[in-house]
Amino acid sequence: MNPRISPLSRFILLLVAIAAAVGAPAAIVAQSTKTATTVTEQSVRKFMEALASDEMRGRGSATADELAAAKYIAAQLRALKVDPAGDNGDYLQTVKFTRRQRGAPADAPGIEMTTTNVLGIIRGSDPKFAKETILLSAHLDHLGIRANLPGDNIFNGADDDASGVTAVLELAQALAAGPKPKRTVVFALFGSEEIGGYGARYFQEHPPVPIDTFVANLEFEMIARPDSAVAADTLWLTGYERSNLGSELARHGAKLVADPHPEENFFRRSDNYVLARKGIIAHTVSSFGLHTDYHRPSDDLSHVDFKHMTDAIASMVEPVRWLVNSDFKPQWNEGGRPLE
Repeated sequence: MNPRISPLSRFILLLVAIAAAVGAPAAIVAQSTKTATTVTEQSVRKFMEALASDEMRGRGSATADELAAAKYIAAQLRALKVDPAGDNGDYLQTVKFTRRQRGAPADAPGIEMTTTNVLGIIRGSDPKFAKETILLSAHLDHLGIRANLPGDNIFNGADDDASGVTAVLELAQALAAGPKPKRTVVFALFGSEEIGGYGARYFQEHPPVPIDTFVANLEFEMIARPDSAVAADTLWLTGYERSNLGSELARHGAKLVADPHPEENFFRRSDNYVLARKGIIAHTVSSFGLHTDYHRPSDDLSHVDFKHMTDAIASMVEPVRWLVNSDFKPQWNEGGRPLE
């Protein structure tokens, strides 16, 4: 074991203990209400302060720090009473892959690496609709630590993408606390998105339920700050014009609009694209306003707009609840499905 991460291990054990002590009672309280638990700033802060803390060392792709983050997320899903859907009855899905070193000759052997996905599942309650799956996802990794960088060298990745992981955990809490959804819901937090989407690529070949049951995927990425290019308290959906999913969610209360930055081609730049190429209606929910802290150590907790983030996640709860209980099947608009 690397001695440098032993303090991190103690930090994770403390977080797991807190989750066991705090998370389960919150779910029980929520079950006594007419609807599922409300997203609160306190809860959002709890997840964000754990995932984007310096102790997580930037959750570098395919590192021990990424694995520590994965174990923390798994502990949250367990506390929320979401069933595991990973390897061997656990929440973790181990992914081994080979990656070429940047700048290495074409015939040079690749480096063997290991990344980790975290998978949870709520199986549908309706005999018919339980055979259909809604996927809610985000990527859990970021850029880690750059040892040769002077000053702050931890790339905390608060917006990218601790914010998306937090959204998925909050939605898991809301859905697990209320009546079981009719459709099956899979929660997936992918590893190694930052170095090539290896976690999502493996997942689409090794899903916990048959891939042909997937009706829609909502990826959540970079929602920690508002985007001045859209109205206040508004989120946008990558590839909005490609399918009828965004417009239908908006019709059911989601504050979703089309991506105001089409020149950035964000639809192809997140883990949703792997699944979209398989034919699954898959988009990313975001409010990234092209801020200059992107992929810098300054993407940290001090720059998070917690009110915006809390309101943004809360605005998606009821539209997602509608989707997981609906018979609506989104379709690609003409020319919208990406080519294989």
